[in-house]
Amino acid sequence: MAKGDGKSDKTDKPDKSGKGAKSEKTDKRIDKVLRLATNRIETIESSTTVAERLANAAKSSELLSAVWSLPPAQRLMFHHGVHIDDVAGDSTPGFSGGRDDAERFITLSSSEIARYQRLLYANGVKGSRRRLLIVLQGMDASGKGGIVRHVFRQGDPMGIHYHGFGKPTDEETRHGFLWRVERELPKNGWIAVFDRSHYEDIVMPHVYGTYPEAEWRGRYDLVNEFERSLAADGCAILKIFLVVSQEEQKRHFLGRLNDPTKYWKFDMSDLDARERWDDYMGAWQEVFEKTSTQTAPWYLVPADNRWYSRAVVSELLRTTLKNMNMTWPGLDPDVDPDEVRRLLG
Repeated sequence: MAKGDGKSDKTDKPDKSGKGAKSEKTDKRIDKVLRLATNRIETIESSTTVAERLANAAKSSELLSAVWSLPPAQRLMFHHGVHIDDVAGDSTPGFSGGRDDAERFITLSSSEIARYQRLLYANGVKGSRRRLLIVLQGMDASGKGGIVRHVFRQGDPMGIHYHGFGKPTDEETRHGFLWRVERELPKNGWIAVFDRSHYEDIVMPHVYGTYPEAEWRGRYDLVNEFERSLAADGCAILKIFLVVSQEEQKRHFLGRLNDPTKYWKFDMSDLDARERWDDYMGAWQEVFEKTSTQTAPWYLVPADNRWYSRAVVSELLRTTLKNMNMTWPGLDPDVDPDEVRRLLG
């Protein structure tokens, strides 16, 4: 993941243009693993019992995880000593394949995410407080929106809540900074995706000095307590920062100017943030150091290669849902299936 960490081999240095040999060739090991995962996934629906179906789903997820030489949850988790400047945006830590391999992986992984999402939703309907909050952060043009579209491509809209946070409104500024966040939290059995989040209310005043330093620094403890309370109440939290290089951001900005259908994505304020790049990186570094906790760690995901960052988020999401160890709810005690069949004729 880091420059100079002794692991920057061909696995970490792909052809980010998507046109080189790495993107065109299929990694034989990954191809084998994905074929095994496909075969296992095909057995799930034909399973005769709930226990067998869940076991096959778990096995297929384990096979999908085997495409990684080291799980992203380990390789990309922030820990003290890691500096954001050492994360190479064009690296692909733990993944030896290219674009085609990643797309195959994402397609299979998203089908299993959809399966676990339905399981989570069903449990929520029956009273479980399990739910999931995904926090996506990154500089402009880091690919936050694309991740949502690709990772949840097979998901059910019923059970997924997406919300993008912008500059606080006048009403929102009249309340505590967490007020608007609390209104968008996932309901029981739901997944909520935040495109930007409460962390903007620390980073922005840090960079621009819009609040007294004592005020925004005091928010670190408030955020940590907020997230601890959520986790204790059954809400899993995935916090992901997409690390994009300045060169890749420039490429995307120019692409927006060259495509009339993307004009709406560009704003002159994007250039102001780019000019303050180092200030932003310093502010985010402090965020990671202050708020990456055991219950809600940060993951720093290289994002120059969109196919890689999407594959990473898909892996983190699927394994998080799998590790909830849910089962399908049974019939309510007052339901007699034989009587229901009789009544239905």
